[in-house]
Amino acid sequence: MSTLLDIKGLSIEFPTRRGTVEAARNVSLTVQSGEVLGLVGESGAGKSTIGNAIINLLEAPGRISDGSIRFEGEELRDKDDDAMRRVRGDRIGMIFQDPQTSLNPLMTIGAQLVETIEKATQLRGAAAQQHAVELLEQVGITEAVARLKAYPHQFSG
Repeated sequence: MSTLLDIKGLSIEFPTRRGTVEAARNVSLTVQSGEVLGLVGESGAGKSTIGNAIINLLEAPGRISDGSIRFEGEELRDKDDDAMRRVRGDRIGMIFQDPQTSLNPLMTIGAQLVETIEKATQLRGAAAQQHAVELLEQVGITEAVARLKAYPHQFSG
């Protein structure tokens, strides 16, 4: 298996009038190709902040103060905005916790997953649909076949 994502010593901070707030400190993780990783923690623990930092969508005044983020062997921190747009458009993505801001509310979850699978892989039709079911099952979503027919507002958290 090859390393897909390798984060070493990632620290993220937000300057405030009262000083600097550390949103993440010395985070390291590795994800192999084909592996599934979930970030778990309380609300406000920094999970979304880490995700945003990985895809270079960290909101100002937040900033990465230290560490390395390598995706498929490339250092993402060195990429300019245009290069990161290409990475986000073609190779990496993130679905945020609020499905109403991440997914098209007029399309079923299944239609959106299948569309993405067909764009990103060689799978088409029934094979793409089956892969969508498998992906939902991998992340612990029960009744995956039925859930593909649901709309984003019918999913929670």
